[in-house]
Amino acid sequence: MRFVYIGLIVLITAIVLVFALQNVEAVTVRFLNVSLTMPRAVLLIGVYILGMLTGGLVVGFFKSLVRGAKRKQHGAPSGG
Repeated sequence: MRFVYIGLIVLITAIVLVFALQNVEAVTVRFLNVSLTMPRAVLLIGVYILGMLTGGLVVGFFKSLVRGAKRKQHGAPSGG
């Protein structure tokens, strides 16, 4: 099983490397009065990471809502 994991890591690393090498064109991103120029690959990877973070926060929020609702259903005091 260890060789499968190593193979997957090598494959994913190769895919990311090819992606980065094929997307070296510079793009300019503007937000409010800030303008930032970076390679397209860096922008896409940054957006992906931000998506993972916000998705994880949303999932965590909904899990806490469900836990709180279950506590109220069973009559246990909520911890806040």
